Amino acid sequence: MDAMNRHAETVVVCPLTTKLHPTWRSRISMRSAGKPAEIAVDHIRTISTLRLVKKVDALAVADAARLRELIVEMYGLP
Repeated sequence: MDAMNRHAETVVVCPLTTKLHPTWRSRISMRSAGKPAEIAVDHIRTISTLRLVKKVDALAVADAARLRELIVEMYGLP
């Protein structure tokens, strides 16, 4: 997937938000750049790679696994 993203003009993203909704099942709580944040799985979208200006943080392995599980649960993707 990373190789494909390097050559594509668009990329699929789950946006981060600092507006927290701890009871929403479609959000994953985390810290990004030292601040509380949520991954908004309910707002998956495709954006232009031109909008990706700078890397803010990296997703921990455990958070990436939780993200995959939630995407599968919500959208039925393998």
